[in-house]
Amino acid sequence: MIKKAALFLCLISLCLTLHAQEITISGALEWERMEFNATITLNLQKAGIKLPAGRSEAEALLEDELPELIRPFINEIQADSSSTIADLINRGELSPEAFMGKIRSLPPALTPDLISVFGKYTINLTGLSAELIRHSRAQRISAPFIPTPVRDYTGIIIIADENLPVHGRAASSFLQPCLFPKIWDNDMNLVFERNMIEPQIGRNKGLVRYISRENIYRAVPSAMDEELVKLVGDNPLRIMAHGIFGAVPTDPIIDKEDALLILSSENNRRLLTEGRIAIVLDKKELSKTVP
Repeated sequence: MIKKAALFLCLISLCLTLHAQEITISGALEWERMEFNATITLNLQKAGIKLPAGRSEAEALLEDELPELIRPFINEIQADSSSTIADLINRGELSPEAFMGKIRSLPPALTPDLISVFGKYTINLTGLSAELIRHSRAQRISAPFIPTPVRDYTGIIIIADENLPVHGRAASSFLQPCLFPKIWDNDMNLVFERNMIEPQIGRNKGLVRYISRENIYRAVPSAMDEELVKLVGDNPLRIMAHGIFGAVPTDPIIDKEDALLILSSENNRRLLTEGRIAIVLDKKELSKTVP
């Protein structure tokens, strides 16, 4: 599998070299929307393709070959704190075909000046993460030995949009998004990870939703974005993250007392298994442009 991945990367490099003067790629990784969007443009003049006869040739080139160019960008997406998509492919945990099968595209179109043909491509990251949720039932979340009195909530919002200390390092960082974040308390007890979610729920909507602070301070009665209310309800537990953890800092650390507010109630533990969790990130971490 490692040899196949290396060969594939060599082919991508060759393709990029051959078409460097003909193709431009622009795109963005949008964690709020859980999408990677790319526009691939083929310059007809530089490619030696003439209209109108050459249009079908140009469109076929985009449809059949050029979507492969987005693979290097997808490979760099963080799956969890220690692995990228490329790492999973190299270890045989995910096939390259898995995310290529998640591509949605619009029919290629000509630019207004008729110089280029471009195609738009979207990969749904939730659909990609579904390929990696393989447990058949949610792991049981145990109540604490000494539970604390707590009210029932409708969802969980972890506010982690500030520069936070990184556990185990003399450093601070902004929390970075990934497909499978974990949640820890400040005694480094694991509060939540992918195997705790009901598998069908995780496949359909992912583990958590990443949002900006604007989503929880709206000028509406609930003070929250309407779409967010559908996930966390109108009475969510709001928690401030106190730190972050991971080789890549993707995992929020919450206070142990806040963790007890979740774990001491059967209703609140169910919020974890149903993925009714939103994490507030700094806006610059929510969207990354490429290349």
